[in-house]
Amino acid sequence: MTDATAGASTAQPRTRTSTSLLTPDSRTRRRNAAERRFKIYGLIAVSIGLLFLVLLLSTIIFNGLRGFQQTFVTVNVELLEEKLDKNGNRDPADLRKVSTFGYAPLIDAALESKLETLGLENPFAKASDLRKMLSAGAPAQVRDFVLENPDRIGETVTFRMLASSRVDGYLKGRVTRESIERDKNLDAAHLDLVDVMRESGTVRKSFNWDFILGADASESRPESAGIGVAMIGSFYMMLVVLGLSLPIGVAASIYLEEFAPKNRITDFIEVNISNLAAVPSIVFGILGLAVFIQFAHLPQSAPLVGGLVLTLMTLPTIIIATRASLKAVSPSIREAALGVGASRMQAVFHHVLPLAAPGILTGTIIGLAQALGETAPLLLIGMVGFIASNYPESIVDGFMSPNSAMPAQIFEWAKRADPAYYERAWGGIIILLCFLVVMNAIAIILRRRFERRW
Repeated sequence: MTDATAGASTAQPRTRTSTSLLTPDSRTRRRNAAERRFKIYGLIAVSIGLLFLVLLLSTIIFNGLRGFQQTFVTVNVELLEEKLDKNGNRDPADLRKVSTFGYAPLIDAALESKLETLGLENPFAKASDLRKMLSAGAPAQVRDFVLENPDRIGETVTFRMLASSRVDGYLKGRVTRESIERDKNLDAAHLDLVDVMRESGTVRKSFNWDFILGADASESRPESAGIGVAMIGSFYMMLVVLGLSLPIGVAASIYLEEFAPKNRITDFIEVNISNLAAVPSIVFGILGLAVFIQFAHLPQSAPLVGGLVLTLMTLPTIIIATRASLKAVSPSIREAALGVGASRMQAVFHHVLPLAAPGILTGTIIGLAQALGETAPLLLIGMVGFIASNYPESIVDGFMSPNSAMPAQIFEWAKRADPAYYERAWGGIIILLCFLVVMNAIAIILRRRFERRW
């Protein structure tokens, strides 16, 4: 045996340090630490998003809930026959000849009588100064009552009248005694009377249904403004959008996805549909102004024109959502239908389309919800150029007569000078958000209702 062999046989074997599978090495620890950091970053991002959402909703609710309350003043007005019906014949033509200026002295006398009942004196030289606590529409309210009930002339009738926006703001904390010193419409003496009348129950805040059901008012009567007529305008616009965008969008999607040949023309169409979905909405407004109003001479500010403009804006969204829903249907459904002898059209309409219906309905309602909140296109077709003060008299009138929409009405209120309109703008945002939540809930319900498994 050689020396080399002897040395090799006598050498001690080297020991290897074995690592347990249960003990992570440094590389695994670094990877696990990176994963934990990523989870923390995700939680922070979600928390920040929820924080901003809570701040947004709390701000909207805090500022908007005051718009649903209004201050009312209860007064007993004596409908003097010698003032309203000198001839005593109750002829409607004669009663209409008495303007609101003829009813103002009756309200002044009613306010003075109310102060006497409360043991107060009129601090003003003119009785008409007391009427500044009431809305400018108070005489019109009494006049409308008399025209509808001419047999009540000669009686003393209790009226629940809107207080002026300054009085309403004082009870809501929006108007203070310091700010009223620079106001020409009201002064501290009026506020002293309001404090006493509030303690007696003559002045009281309550829920204002007219804000939800009423019409817009002029800038001098913010306390009378409501969003009801604008809601009707939005309803008619959504009917136009739904009646046009759904059939056109679904038909175009079915053709492009199921029947159209794959060539440069269809590729060009698909690219342009995707581009149209990203076009700013104001561009569609300019297009609607040029095509529907200036060229087609449709009535300006009509819900029909607004619906047509919003249809152009909504079509790309519906087409993209519908095509995605059609692609999500398994190809085996088409192959099985064709294998048993169905035509191409029968396979699409009898099998593919029903399975894609939940996604189509969801995309359609989301597109409608997006259109419901659009303002820029409506500005360009003139939906903020007038006061929407009357409900439509018929269905045709609802489509063709000038009207406003909820987002346009909110924009109009936000840019007016009186702070009471700013308060109503927040209230209108709450109503608009309620509409959007309802539409999204309908989308979820329809999706679950029509969802089918294969």
